[in-house]
Amino acid sequence: MEVFIEKFCRRYNLSETDVKALTEQMQEVRFRKKEAIVIEGERNSNLYLIKEGIWRGHYLKDGTDTTIWFASVGEIAFSIRGYADNSISQISIEACNDSIAYSIPRHLLTKLFDSSLGLANLGRRLMEQQLLTTENWLLSNDSPRAKERYLTLIRETPELLQHVPQKHIASYLWITPQSLSRIRAKIKL
Repeated sequence: MEVFIEKFCRRYNLSETDVKALTEQMQEVRFRKKEAIVIEGERNSNLYLIKEGIWRGHYLKDGTDTTIWFASVGEIAFSIRGYADNSISQISIEACNDSIAYSIPRHLLTKLFDSSLGLANLGRRLMEQQLLTTENWLLSNDSPRAKERYLTLIRETPELLQHVPQKHIASYLWITPQSLSRIRAKIKL
């Protein structure tokens, strides 16, 4: 089984049968670096399983681009609003590097959830994961030290440092790129 499928199975405790049923309904899609996958203000009810690459969810408010999450190999990405009720997305999703993913529209995924308890539980876990990711991001703003948030980020997802521009990492950490540069300089000492 491919590495990304193995990672996906472990992360969400899925059987190979359920993963096969899911991937048979998915279409492989490719995105170039900086290409928009979901555009804020538009509808997109697809769920994406990332095979290669790193993606970021972000929004623009008062001219400030704020990153709220990153997703990489074996993880899922989607617009919660688009998926949950086919409404317009409040966020954009962008490929941070050339990427390959598998895409499935909500209506097909719903049929799969109805056909398998394992896949129905996957749907529940996916929503739980999105809620936890969002809550962690919100709570990280209250962290007393940006350095601690940065160290946690590089410990949990070191690949971000190689593929994501510093300005996006800084916005995710709720700091300026200049502050991130100072933190990085101190850590190298």
